[in-house]
Amino acid sequence: MVEAYCVKCKKKVESKEGKEVTNKKGRKMYKGKCPKCGTTVCRILG
Repeated sequence: MVEAYCVKCKKKVESKEGKEVTNKKGRKMYKGKCPKCGTTVCRILG
């Protein structure tokens, strides 16, 4: 479970289903769904 910020709900949510992807600039990030509204949430990983 990863904690990410949902722009639609305007708060941090814990996303259970998601995966680790690499963006265009080569950074690792997590992409999942908000459990309340279903919006895609993202978090840049270190």
